[in-house]
Amino acid sequence: MNRMLDRVVLVTGAGRGMGRSHCVRLAEEGASIIAVDLASSSDDLATTADEIAWVGGACITAHADVRDLEALRSAVSTGIERFGRLDAVVANAGIYPAAGRSWELDDDDWQRALDVNLTGAWHTVKATVPQMVSGGAVVIIGSTNAIKGTAGTSHYCASKHGVVGLAQTLANELGAQGIRVNAVHPGSVGTPMILNDTVFAKLRPDLASPGAEDAAVALASRNLLGVPWVDPVDVSNAVLFLLSDEARYVTGINVAVDAGLLAKVS
Repeated sequence: MNRMLDRVVLVTGAGRGMGRSHCVRLAEEGASIIAVDLASSSDDLATTADEIAWVGGACITAHADVRDLEALRSAVSTGIERFGRLDAVVANAGIYPAAGRSWELDDDDWQRALDVNLTGAWHTVKATVPQMVSGGAVVIIGSTNAIKGTAGTSHYCASKHGVVGLAQTLANELGAQGIRVNAVHPGSVGTPMILNDTVFAKLRPDLASPGAEDAAVALASRNLLGVPWVDPVDVSNAVLFLLSDEARYVTGINVAVDAGLLAKVS
């Protein structure tokens, strides 16, 4: 299939997890990828590039922290120099700092969440939109925590709620230029951000050493569809749709890929 044939897409946080999945899925559909991540993720970025090559795609990797606007601009310039244009952007980079009650959160954890998740998305758009062609598209990755609050995660929730406002404002600002902007909000996704001992312990405080199967019971109970988490490719498929011509008149919306987490009436 060639839904992204001859398109060039920049993806942040491309070294692992959902970011890598977005890169590979878009490459499968014909896109050339500018894969951006931290310098410390060099090995991960190399793996992403290898997986893109495996599906027949073209890729260039670049190191940039989304908190560093000039580094992002340099990555964009490098990508455009290689591929000649920029059609679409996936602002995917994000972190989930240590949890805690709002008044007990560490100041640095609060600021890092805002700097990476919200300011990082703004920087990504600021570095890319002036270089994009008419008819382009932007997807910002939020979270179900962008729509509802969850105890113990006010720093993460606040940063992701901000992403919704940013995306909807951008949709209004860029519509006249033919550039669409949407947000995708994953629930629990089967990546290391969820599948780790710290999260398992939080989900199952009744157990001494909970594992993935124990956490799955708690997570599945939250979702209408009864699965504990979605796979990264499920989120990538939503991103693909929103970037493709199939969504040519879709802008300013929030798409939840969450197995019914947000829709469930508790």
